[in-house]
Amino acid sequence: MSADAPIADSPPGGEPPTPTPEKKKGFKFPTAFTVLFFVLIIVWVFSFIIPSGSYQYVSCDGEAPKPIAGTYEETEVESTFRDRIYDLWLSPVNGLYGLQEASEPVEDPTAEEQQLADDTCGAGVDAEVLGGQGQIGPYNEGSLFGAVAVFFFVLAIGAFITVTIKTGALDAGIGQLTSKYRKRGIVLIVILMFVFSLGGTTYGMAEETLGFYALIVPIMVGLGFDRMVGAATIMVGAGVGTLASTVNPFATGVASDGAGIPLGDGILLRALMYVCLTAVAIWFVTRYARKVKKDPSKSLLKPLPEDAHIQSDEEHPSKMTSRQRIVIWIFMLTFALMIFSVIPWRDFGSSDVLETITLDWYFPELAALFLVGAVIIGLVGQLGEEGMVNGIVSGMGDFMGAAFIIALARGVTVIMNNAEITDTVLNALQSVISNVPSLLFGPMMFIANIPLAFLVPSSSGHATLAMPIMAPLADFADPPVSRAIVVTAYQSASGWVNLFTPTSAIVMGGLTLAKVGYDKYIRFVWPLLAILFVLVCLFLILGTLVPALGGPVG
Repeated sequence: MSADAPIADSPPGGEPPTPTPEKKKGFKFPTAFTVLFFVLIIVWVFSFIIPSGSYQYVSCDGEAPKPIAGTYEETEVESTFRDRIYDLWLSPVNGLYGLQEASEPVEDPTAEEQQLADDTCGAGVDAEVLGGQGQIGPYNEGSLFGAVAVFFFVLAIGAFITVTIKTGALDAGIGQLTSKYRKRGIVLIVILMFVFSLGGTTYGMAEETLGFYALIVPIMVGLGFDRMVGAATIMVGAGVGTLASTVNPFATGVASDGAGIPLGDGILLRALMYVCLTAVAIWFVTRYARKVKKDPSKSLLKPLPEDAHIQSDEEHPSKMTSRQRIVIWIFMLTFALMIFSVIPWRDFGSSDVLETITLDWYFPELAALFLVGAVIIGLVGQLGEEGMVNGIVSGMGDFMGAAFIIALARGVTVIMNNAEITDTVLNALQSVISNVPSLLFGPMMFIANIPLAFLVPSSSGHATLAMPIMAPLADFADPPVSRAIVVTAYQSASGWVNLFTPTSAIVMGGLTLAKVGYDKYIRFVWPLLAILFVLVCLFLILGTLVPALGGPVG
């Protein structure tokens, strides 16, 4: 031992000191990637247990294939154990690049098959009988579909946000906003949640919300709240609006078409649900926000180092230059154009004006919008060529984790479709809700759609798959109920599940961007989920008792 080494004090009697036991580390909840990996494993294991099966499908006037009721049959999947291993191993790649393709049209359908197809599509519509759904894989002809469009959309948002930050305009703008609303932060939460809920109820605002986390979360932290409040303002706001969709063409529209009813059937019930459930969601989030504002120790999250920096700037915000003000206007107008461009205005009427302003933009166009916006902001902000390029590249790198989450979440659907168990689950749900009393039909339909919403997070995909099978069941309830109740139950289940399911790229990607752990979010949101569950069931019963609300019968 060195002569200079310190000697520990010994207790009386010359006995050596008792070593201080090392503090054991507590359990740490896994990251979103690990959660999704275990979900993939569970679904993959069930693919060996659940029998494979398929409906026959029909394409009505060349549109997306729909299953034909009464045609489900168990099938043998021609895949070895090695193929199933590949499905699991390559599921993130397949989820990004894969494209599910319907099988080839049936050349000589029987008279019974063609009649079933004609009944599914309705009179005067060309009905083409197809086989079961094809598999998903990265080697299909016409690949580079799947989640790749959303993947690059998220990367483009990362580039846009980072370039804006490099100009200093975003930090200055957040500072000004937090200073203005320092004593009225709750008002800002209410306004933002209402705006996001409007996006949800009108056009199913989902992936588009990912661009707002880098803006809203720092604002909420600067106002003295925590990152959970920022994440919930966006996710719960848009999510509850989507749950109570009124005219959302990607949920209500697709489902109403699949059920063979007008979009307006049941709209009074859905509008009443939207008002009530949105108010409940805003109350729930603001209640938590007030608690955290009053006592930061009540927060479910540990503060991050950058949070302290944001809050330290609250009292003395940076003044904005005229150039930074122009950058902020470009920033806001880019998001406004994104929202405007994805709304199907033509669906709200037959006016030529509505047809003209409907842009039909989707994720490739939106990704291009944000990349062009990044370049314009870089030029206005005088970042120079090198600064602009570095900002775009580093921004994409910062958002790569959230983008990869999207591909991983799609892998669940890949495994299910390759194992051909999706239709089996649908057929089992159909059996559960057959011959249910009319008063309980709505709640049972809502509950039956929950597992399907977990396995098929896409609201339009869920509707296309389920409505042709489930909507006719309303006619066989005792007494019959409106098919609009089926539509409302389906979209409520889809929206409710997509508020928390780990198979949703919106949930996992949003939490990753907000730097909020999935376990912490579940701890925060589960009481709201319980309240919404009960309220949805009560509204569905009300819609059955009052046909003027729920929609006409027959």
